[in-house]
Amino acid sequence: MANWVTGKVTDITNWTDSLFSLKVHAPIEKFTAGQFAKLGLEIEGVRIQRAYSYVNSPDDNNLEFYLVTVPEGKLSPKLAALKTGDELLLTEQAAGFFVLDEIPDCQTLWMLSTGTGIGPYLSILQQGKNLERFENLVLVHAARWGNDLSYLPIMQNLEEKFQGKLRIQAVVSREKWPNSLMGRIPALIENGKLEASVGLPMQAENSHIMLCGNPQMVRDTQQLLKEQRGMAKHLRRKPGHITSEQYW
Repeated sequence: MANWVTGKVTDITNWTDSLFSLKVHAPIEKFTAGQFAKLGLEIEGVRIQRAYSYVNSPDDNNLEFYLVTVPEGKLSPKLAALKTGDELLLTEQAAGFFVLDEIPDCQTLWMLSTGTGIGPYLSILQQGKNLERFENLVLVHAARWGNDLSYLPIMQNLEEKFQGKLRIQAVVSREKWPNSLMGRIPALIENGKLEASVGLPMQAENSHIMLCGNPQMVRDTQQLLKEQRGMAKHLRRKPGHITSEQYW
């Protein structure tokens, strides 16, 4: 059973009408980059809780979460209404296996995300540890609108920090946006535009694909990679090429 601690909101960033980030101070145990915590609030005597990935590096005490407001949701509108200094609950121990220790060695590690699914990749890259075994890193963030690319400046800073090892690519599905591909991730893999833009091949022989975000994107991309690229889901007992986490 999870142990809950009380956290205090230290900063709120409202990126759009529906996207926001919370920064929190709380006495949690050290987590592994890529893991998630559960956030909760007591609402009418009932604890409402949801899982959210850490965006910050485990070395940063400013705990950060990237959220989307679900209009009819029980929790996210309440979290969106929090102010600096307000309290919320979160699990003391992180959970999840969407971490580098679960990823096999490969030449190119592709980190594909939609929406708030970029969170765990930012945690991994901001910490910057245990990445030596990959020659190339590719971070892809797909969103509906260009203004939804909330963390693009941080992505660009990371690209500079890694000095050629990391390549970033924004994808926007509903409008043309500067320096972005237009469309959906599965289609951009199928037509070769993603690889052409990044300048690296996505092949079973040299690549591992991490998928995080919209369940439909995850399913469609897995199916495409299986059928067209000969890739298989990665399991501890049976190594493969695809590791995924779905955001509901």
